[in-house]
Amino acid sequence: MDALVMKSPVLSPLADAARGVGEHSLAGQLTAMRDWLGVDLAELEAQLRELDALAQDPEQAKAAAAYLLASGGKRVRPMVVLLASRLGTPAPAADVRNLAVVSELIHAATLLHDDVIDEGDERRGQPTARRVYSNSASVLGGDHLLIEALRLVQRSGSPGLLGSLLDTISEIVTAEALQLEWRGRFEPDRSTYLRVIQGKTAVLFRWGFEAGATLAGLAQEDIERLMEAGMALGEAFQLIDDVLDLEGEPAETGKVLFTDLREGKMTWPLILAAERVDGFVEQVRRCMSDEGGLDSERGVVQTLQRCGALADTRRLATERVDHARSLIGALPASPAQRALELLARSVVERRS
Repeated sequence: MDALVMKSPVLSPLADAARGVGEHSLAGQLTAMRDWLGVDLAELEAQLRELDALAQDPEQAKAAAAYLLASGGKRVRPMVVLLASRLGTPAPAADVRNLAVVSELIHAATLLHDDVIDEGDERRGQPTARRVYSNSASVLGGDHLLIEALRLVQRSGSPGLLGSLLDTISEIVTAEALQLEWRGRFEPDRSTYLRVIQGKTAVLFRWGFEAGATLAGLAQEDIERLMEAGMALGEAFQLIDDVLDLEGEPAETGKVLFTDLREGKMTWPLILAAERVDGFVEQVRRCMSDEGGLDSERGVVQTLQRCGALADTRRLATERVDHARSLIGALPASPAQRALELLARSVVERRS
């Protein structure tokens, strides 16, 4: 058990990252939260490892799903469910754990589908499932995880969450379709970008808060407050992802630098620079067409740094996290409430 706790996929790396930038107080708090949630985190990982056993199934689709689950992940979304469920009346541990797993399964399913759509070759520092198995196996593997997630919700003590999860999945699919429609042509548009990240990323954070708070028996007003916090936190999470695509360390992010840039995806730093720098749109389009190679991509990053786009993206992420923390802070003080505020803060400190 102690070994599992010490290897918490989200809290230990976040604590290390905080220490690396001199945030020793934050690092200590994250380590304390890791220890406090030790049993829950260990049981979550154990349940996900049971799903890893799908790899023994002869069906390639299930093997592709198990391959991604076994590659790890930050587990931020399950953490949201676990902590929100502790804000009120204690809920059955099995229901909490199942809904925490659901949030990770939905996330994993979207990654399997995304890598097919984006023709991705690497994720979490290893070849994508589509490369190891096939595009077809990855799509069907993602479908399998979605079905497993729906079954787990159906078996939980809050069947009303099934409807909200179906709505969430629908929003994710709609946002993915919108991103696909705009992909590869780089026409900066703030409104479209926000619709995409809210649908692809933020709504699953929102559902995690809703699921945990519902299990905890919170008042509807408090559930809605937490759902708004989830949207703000999810937006911040994606904004930091945008920055890491441009200046992160591949060894820590598990992704090749400039992936979104090469694919012509709209990201917030690129939108800001396009509004501030003449000729920047053409500069990005040259990167998309492979003109100039790595030097061209580095040139884009230099432009982003000069015009303040990267710094301002981090600033916006911090503002969204602060909004989430203010909503969480309006709830009665408790260890879970303080831990959720801390988790929100850690989103803008992460390096992967």
